[in-house]
Amino acid sequence: MITAVICAAGRGERAGFAENKILREHNGLSVLARSLCAFAQCEEIGEILVACRDEDRAQIERILRPYPFARTVRGGAFRTDSVYAALCEAQGEIVLVHDGARPFVTTDIIRGCIASVKEYGSGVCAVAASDTVALAENGCIASVPARQTVYAVQTPQGFSTKQLLQAYERAYAEGKANEFTDESGIYARYIAPPRLCGGARENKKLTYPEDFSFAERTGFGADTHAFYTEDEGAPLVNFITLGGIKVPSEKILKAHSDGDVLLHALMDALLTGAGLRDIGYYFPDTDPAYRGADSADLLGTVMRLLAEQGLAPANASISILAETPRLAPYIERMKENVAQLLRLSPSFVGIAAGTNEKLGYIGEKKGITVYATVLLKKC
Repeated sequence: MITAVICAAGRGERAGFAENKILREHNGLSVLARSLCAFAQCEEIGEILVACRDEDRAQIERILRPYPFARTVRGGAFRTDSVYAALCEAQGEIVLVHDGARPFVTTDIIRGCIASVKEYGSGVCAVAASDTVALAENGCIASVPARQTVYAVQTPQGFSTKQLLQAYERAYAEGKANEFTDESGIYARYIAPPRLCGGARENKKLTYPEDFSFAERTGFGADTHAFYTEDEGAPLVNFITLGGIKVPSEKILKAHSDGDVLLHALMDALLTGAGLRDIGYYFPDTDPAYRGADSADLLGTVMRLLAEQGLAPANASISILAETPRLAPYIERMKENVAQLLRLSPSFVGIAAGTNEKLGYIGEKKGITVYATVLLKKC
């Protein structure tokens, strides 16, 4: 059996919170619950011990209810105290120690750590440094180690439970236990050089207030415009506008603005993804100011609304359902124009067009429907 120890006895002081940061929500789920989910999905893990403070125990035990093999242990003032308390109760032959504030750990990372322990006796998740790292003295660079030798150490860190416990006992006996920042340091001092295994840049530790902002949001929008019928007196034009591009068409779309059904669906995706109202709220068709309005200008307003929320689109995926007109020759131009309006590379915008197999109002050439999804990020 393998035991996972999750360190959750911190106070979140660097994040400036009044509560333990692992109890805060991140994208709708507590930080601790995210870590628990990843470890619970690894079939080899038969025990999860969460080291926590007494004042957090009741709340953490509520989070643990879905996991019958998870329980709390009393944490200490230092990380080493918390881990040592858990090691004294661990039943597994292998132990993985994980920071509770690393909620983006994946089952692949955990399984890789376990495999490393089985093959080499230890496994410390890490990623190679992408920046030059300097060692400093008195505020000046003293030396610069070769970048290919520098790694950022993460968790989980896996070891033989017996060996790690022996290392801790020796550290306590020498009065040095709290000099170490993680298990790899104690293991290296008293047992052997620990083996590195694959971490991930996404497996970051949440430390500061800005780390707790949502990572990303998705938005979905849909819009439909009908074609004028022969007896409705369509405007005397021979095109429709899609994605800001004029597409030749015998049928003309009904609209209060320019009828760009693609940009309208896209705007709804952006707005609702940001938790805002729909385009009808911001640009009502009862307002004469928007009669014949250029939808690209309206999209510019939407982009400003997003920026006020600290958001920007990361990509967009758009699907057009239309029996007429023929759209294939214009897709690339639409894609390039939409990318420019969203301030993205064209490679981050996808536009597909298809018919409705002659079914329904689309198949009967009575209108066009567009669906749009977007990913929003902090800017």
